[in-house]
Amino acid sequence: MEQTDIVIVGAGVVGLAVAAELSSKFTDKSIVLVERHNKFGQETSSRNSEVVHAGIYYPSNSLKAKLCVDGNKRLYQFCKKWGIPHNRLGKLIIARSEEEIPILESILKKGLDSGVTDLELLDADQVIKLEPNVKAVAAILSPSTGIIDSHSLMSRLEWLARQQDTMCAYNHEVTTVEYAGNGNGYTLTYRGPDGQIDKILCKWLINCSGLGADKIPYWLGMDIDKASYRIYPCKGEYFGVSNTKSGMVSRLIYPPPLKELKGLGIHATKTLDGRLRFGPSAFYIDTLDYSVDEGHAIEFYNSINTYLPFINFADLRPDMSGIRPKIQRPGAPVQDFVVRHEAASGFEGLINLIGIESPGLTASLSLARMVGDLVGNDRHHN
Repeated sequence: MEQTDIVIVGAGVVGLAVAAELSSKFTDKSIVLVERHNKFGQETSSRNSEVVHAGIYYPSNSLKAKLCVDGNKRLYQFCKKWGIPHNRLGKLIIARSEEEIPILESILKKGLDSGVTDLELLDADQVIKLEPNVKAVAAILSPSTGIIDSHSLMSRLEWLARQQDTMCAYNHEVTTVEYAGNGNGYTLTYRGPDGQIDKILCKWLINCSGLGADKIPYWLGMDIDKASYRIYPCKGEYFGVSNTKSGMVSRLIYPPPLKELKGLGIHATKTLDGRLRFGPSAFYIDTLDYSVDEGHAIEFYNSINTYLPFINFADLRPDMSGIRPKIQRPGAPVQDFVVRHEAASGFEGLINLIGIESPGLTASLSLARMVGDLVGNDRHHN
């Protein structure tokens, strides 16, 4: 049976960031990154708005807020250092009516409490100066919100991990995990590219498996409902418009977020090549399916038309969809990221990262730093 010090399961942006961080920090440890797809970032990491968030929406003491605010700075520094394409174009969170202004004020307070220092409340005239085609009575300007080429980011993180001797095992699907007990490590059973079943033993198991992140604790016998680890897949669709209308806004435009933060509402985002697209919507699903239902265009139009009156129904075209690994049950309160060394639950060396949805891309480098600290602290105590 193969043996290694650390196995990271899942090569999305967080798994790759963790691999780059741990291989840099623990040069004496052997690391294997295991991914069931044939390359990195095939699920949530490559099917999102590619927005670098500022950290405005989340309760100030939450991991989402802390890691997003910290991750925003780290990500821009990383982009600068490695030449990752990005654009710090800024965003407006708008009030479409006087009734929505108190919502903006509470968002502003949340952002300031979380340490986002560059937010500004604008009146209608100031909004028109910045975005003459947007219909709004007020807005919050967030200059440090931007967009990033997530594929280039993941490619660079993978390169860094490989440079530091991480082995990337694609087309390897973990089918079950067992714990030897007493800190004696984990045995992962996996199916390799040739269909053969094999096993690998590791001391540390880092669970970054996104939409499948509840499987590892389930296999180990943890009560995933009691721990609030069960994943409830939540789909978001996007619609795009023709290039002729894409130039009519120059920033990201967000209406106030949906109740219970199921999503941030159907907003206008820009791609690095200047295209304008709308989304994501947010609805729970039972089976993973990335098709876009053209029938949902009317729902998009009705939302967009409240703040971008120049968009006609006929302009909308299905674009793409993504699926968030939510641990928030339908109708339940908002859940924070789970980043936990499960030693207290009797699983020494298991670090679970569960419910890593938005702002997971922005927070990826900070999440990786946190995992590195958990491994380092434990090693220090041993």
